This record gives sequence, C-alpha cells and structure tokens, in this order.
Amino acid sequence: MKTKRETVRNVAIIAHVDHGKTTLVDELLKQSGVFRENQEVQERVMDSNDIERERGITILSKNTAVTYKDCKINIIDTPGHADFGGEVERVLKMVNGVILVVDAFEGPMPQTKFVLSKALELDLSVIVCINKIDRPEARPAEVVDEVLELLMDLDASDEQLDCPFLYASAKAGFAVRNLDDPRENMVPLFETIIEHIPAPEGDPEAPTQILISTIDYNEYVGRIGVGKVDNGFVKVNQDCVIVNHHDPSMKRRVKISKLYEFDGLNKVEVQRADIGSIVAISGISDIHIGDTICSPENPVAIPFQKISEPTIAMNFMVNDSPLAGQEGKFVTSRHLRERLFRELNTDVSLRVEETDNMDSFKVSGRGELHLSVLVENMRREGYEFAVSKAEVLTKRDERNRLLEPMELVYIDVPEEFSGTVIQKLSSRKGELHGMGTAQGGYTRLEFSIPSRGLIGFRGEFMTDTKGNGIINTIFDGYEEYKGDIQYRKQGSIIAFEDGESITYGLYNAQERGVLFIGPGEKVYSGMVVGQTGKAEDVEVNVCKTKHLSNTRSSGSDDALRLVPKKVMSLEQCMDFIDTDELLEVTPKNLRIRKKILDPTLRKRAALRKQQ
Repeated sequence: MKTKRETVRNVAIIAHVDHGKTTLVDELLKQSGVFRENQEVQERVMDSNDIERERGITILSKNTAVTYKDCKINIIDTPGHADFGGEVERVLKMVNGVILVVDAFEGPMPQTKFVLSKALELDLSVIVCINKIDRPEARPAEVVDEVLELLMDLDASDEQLDCPFLYASAKAGFAVRNLDDPRENMVPLFETIIEHIPAPEGDPEAPTQILISTIDYNEYVGRIGVGKVDNGFVKVNQDCVIVNHHDPSMKRRVKISKLYEFDGLNKVEVQRADIGSIVAISGISDIHIGDTICSPENPVAIPFQKISEPTIAMNFMVNDSPLAGQEGKFVTSRHLRERLFRELNTDVSLRVEETDNMDSFKVSGRGELHLSVLVENMRREGYEFAVSKAEVLTKRDERNRLLEPMELVYIDVPEEFSGTVIQKLSSRKGELHGMGTAQGGYTRLEFSIPSRGLIGFRGEFMTDTKGNGIINTIFDGYEEYKGDIQYRKQGSIIAFEDGESITYGLYNAQERGVLFIGPGEKVYSGMVVGQTGKAEDVEVNVCKTKHLSNTRSSGSDDALRLVPKKVMSLEQCMDFIDTDELLEVTPKNLRIRKKILDPTLRKRAALRKQQ
C-alpha cells in the first residue's frame, strides 16, 4: 500500500541562466546550519568546477540536503543553459516539486519557459520565488503577473496556478511572503517547502525500485549512480537486478556494496534507505542513467524519457603540427581516447565515436557551449590535441528529405542595434518570427534559425551590440535543410615558414589585415597568424628580418609600430576556423592552422575542390 514519508521533501531549483539558483541554495545551506558559524565558505559553493566558477554558470546538476524542523529537504541545483537541458529533464524525475526562481527585473525568460514546461508535464508542485527584489530596478508585482501569464500559456492546472509566490534576495539572505513583511531570513521559504511540496510516496512493503537519474564519477570508486527510492527499501549487501525501460533485454544481477545519502555538501554512508530517500550507490561498474535497480523477485523498470539527442559534432584529433608535444602532458591517441570515453561516465548528452583514422574521434554534443566546455576542461588537465570546425548533425526522413536541427533564438538588444542583428541572422538563414519591446527600453527579437547558423554568431553578436545584447537559444526540432550558409567573408593570413615572429615581418604583414600574434612567438608554415580584409587567403613571411647594408643599421627597427594583436578566446577560435582549418589546443596556447600545412599540396587540394 502506498504511504507518504512526511519527514522528507525532494525539491529541484529551476530557473533561467543567472537568475540566482545557485546563490539561493548557498543561503539555504548556510541558514540550515550546514556550515559552522566561523567556517569560511566560498560564494556559489555548489559550482565546484573551475569553469562553472569563472563563467558563473552551472553545468552539472548537484545534490545537497538540509534539515529543517526534523524534516530532511533534498535539494537539487540544476543548470539553466539550453545546452545542458538534458540535465534538467532527468533530475525532475527525482523530485515532487520545484522552486522556480525568477529575476525581479528580467521576469520570465526563454529558459524559464522551457524548464517550467518540463515540470508541469510531470505534474510537479511549483513554488515561485521572485529573486533579487532588492535590485534598484526590480518590479516584483509586474513579474508576478508575467509568471501567471506564462503558467496559463503552458496550460497549467488550477492547482498549479494556485502556487505560492515568495519574494527573496538570495544574496541578502531573506525570503518573505508579502513585500511589506520584515526581511529577516529564509524561514518563510523553508516553511513553504514543507507545506506545499508533497512528501514522497511509495509502497514500503513492495520490492525495491530505484531509478538512476544522475551519474557521478569518482577516481577512487568509479561510477556512482544517484536516484530516488521509489518503492521498498535498499540496504547494503542486498542482491538486486538492473533493468532498463528502453532496453527490455537487459537484466544484470548486482550487489549493493556501498550506499550514501546526502547531508549538506557531503555524502554520508548509510546501511539502509527507505522510500523517498535520494541515494548514491557505488560499486556497480556499468551503471547508466535510466537504469532501474530492483529486487530480483520483481524486476520492473520505471519508465524514463530518452535523453535529448546531440545536434552538433566536431572531430578531436592528435596534434600533428611541427610544435606538437612541446606543451601538453597527454598527447597520444590513447590518452585522448581514454579521456573522451571517461567523459561519457558523467555527461549523458555526449557521444564519442571512433573514426576510420586511429588518431581522430568524432564527438557530438548539444551545442557549441557544451563542446567548448569539454575542450576547456581537457586543456586545463594538460591535454594537447586539435579540433575541427563544429558541424551540425543532419538526418533524412522517410521521404528522403535532408533535415537539420533548428533553434529558437530570443534576443534582447538596445533598439539601435536591432537592424544589424536582423541583417546578420537573416544572412545565416534565420527567420524573424516576432518583434516587441522588452524591459529597460530593449527590443526583443524572436527568430527561428538552423543550429549551424549560430556557429560563430555569439562572439560577433557581442561585438555588434557593444556587449549590451542578451541572446538565448532553445532547440526546436528538425526541419528541412535551409540551403548553404557562407560563414566567413574574410580569408586567413598564413605564415609560410617555420621560426619565430619578428617585428619587421609583422610590420609588413599587418597592412594585410588583423594579426593574431605578436613578436617573439613560435610559428610554422601553414599556421594562420591573422585575418585578411578580403575573401582570399594570403601567405606572408612573419619571420622576415631586415637586410643589413652599410647605410642602414639593424637598430632602427625600434621605430616600427605594431598594432596590438587580436587576442581570441577559445570560443572565438572555434567560431573563426573554417572547414579547411583546425584549432590546435594546448595547455598554454591556441593556434589556428590549415589542415594541409604544405602550401603546394594545399593549392592542389583547392583546385581539385573547384573542379
């Protein structure tokens, strides 16, 4: 018989990027006494990965738990970026309710709509938390109306429309039920969670059933499956069977060797866990998201939605440039293969395939950001490799039409830049679907565009809008191929000899365009050192020294003035490279190069392509 476990609540925090989810979790942890009074705690303690900290975004969902008045509240912090949407969908299977965090100035944004629709589909209880109400330009009353409108647009039920609204400032550490209440602490939010989020239900007498919704990975114990006990109980040394809803043939016997529950930021070993508990199980080497751990006498899989398919792919290959192996710690194809397959342990939306070439691997992900985070992580770990231009994954339908992935793009820009943005996106096969006014005098544009049209657009967009534009994208299914897009109008400036760049050579080269290197940098033949103003590639000698004669001394070079080089970030480099180029990634440098380094062979290949 189904019973409720009143001493537990399972809740996920969902929101658009940068609306304050992670900061809110920090405050809930602090105010529930997880940290000692005098303990130094860094900001956004849940974003444990360096890249998450630097970019201020959450990439992986995290589990934590706090105790309030003898009730254990399991909290899951989720990512807001569309590229990591796969994380959000899975996590919602573990909870009975969500806290929807909305910025008191920005109001509901595209990703708010996406994550909220997922929660409503699963019939979860919603608590709306209007955050950042202490911002000078906050407009909480209007934002409440916008959230109610959004709920109606998404066909929320009457109960869901009747959800509680709280006003908070995660940074200042308070939440209130009414705007004029005293602003003291997070107690109103804790109280609302306990009152409004249903307690987990299950049959304690039934055979065990645990759906694995997240995978953690640890060097020492390997894969760790995280999931909620739906029925029965689980204990250490119990014999179980693993089954999977999407793979009826699967049935593996396993033993539970270690069992953990979450407490604050730690995993605590337990001997037994009951219905409603969110547990971590280690010791099962080949455990995957979507697997159900059951009792052998009744192996029934819990249904689970398939994880969203990747839409974009690029090749990761061994670096074979003349400077290969000088800066990285891990440089061989064996290193590269091990690292990419290890990433699959935790990243479900990623695919890694071996190619005909032993030194190259095809890696597919949910978007440019998804793949660039992987490249950046590997680079920091000491890997050296090369990547090709990102390309979208197309497929054919039953009528043999070529289909490609599409994205919905929402853009908020100051009015004077809207013309440029519309023109740029139209040239990339984007269609304008709507235009209106957003907050703060901005214009909101809504486009439908092929995913490949967005490759390389973000960097350009930031330059075009002088850093004032906001762009959000959401995957929007597959449509018929929209035709070819010309990505780059300018050619590359290519070095044609190996050596070290010299001021004199660079001075002559800078008249041809914008340079990416300065004096004293190692270059090799076939390396891209800049961008020309014209469509054709040009070759230059940046290692050229001035010839000495009796009338000229070599010292007069000091007077040559170089324009500062253009420093490009990883994303800008990934955006810039063309289909005949590669990006060489090392822990110290990012170098753009031609796939074919030899100039004669390169010309032959270009001629063959034209024929």
